[in-house]
Amino acid sequence: MSSENKNGLQKFVDIAVAEFTEFAAHIDQDSLEKAKDLILTAQKNHNRVHATGIGKPAHVAGYAASLMSSTGTPTYELHGTEAVHGSAGQVLAGDVVIAISNSGETAELKATVNTLKRNGAKIIGVTGGRESWLAKESDVFLFAGVKQEGDTIGKPPRASILAEVFVLQCLSLVLQYEQDLQLEKYVTWHPGGAIGQSVKKK
Repeated sequence: MSSENKNGLQKFVDIAVAEFTEFAAHIDQDSLEKAKDLILTAQKNHNRVHATGIGKPAHVAGYAASLMSSTGTPTYELHGTEAVHGSAGQVLAGDVVIAISNSGETAELKATVNTLKRNGAKIIGVTGGRESWLAKESDVFLFAGVKQEGDTIGKPPRASILAEVFVLQCLSLVLQYEQDLQLEKYVTWHPGGAIGQSVKKK
């Protein structure tokens, strides 16, 4: 690796660590509590939870849906652009949709969120834009923002993705604790792989 590449890599690591440390130190517990309550209310009313995003945040939505489903909160991934082409039919009035966007201004996500709100869904917005459209249109807003992505271009989502993933991990955790998930139940949802085997041994 060239010295230039080494310097660039180290700069990214330093920035990412600094951004993540700053973000994690100021996680909004009150907003997480509100998001948790919104989801638990939906579940009590036999409604569902969905996660969606455009571009890289769509992959975050897929991860969040998988993590939450495996820890006691069944969550369905909703394709961010297909939603306005019929997939919004999977979202019923009273359902909760976690919508993820770094800027909170992505045009495709705006169309999707508007459609879902007209259908009666509640929105948990995850964005780095405190004053963004998504933050203002959400029933609950979870801040997931950084000042720098970590490279010379400053546009490819890197540090911002860490923030989005972390805040959704926090949400999954408070839901898991609220529902008192035990290993015996967890293994019924995750029987395979090394994790499943390690639980079965216990």
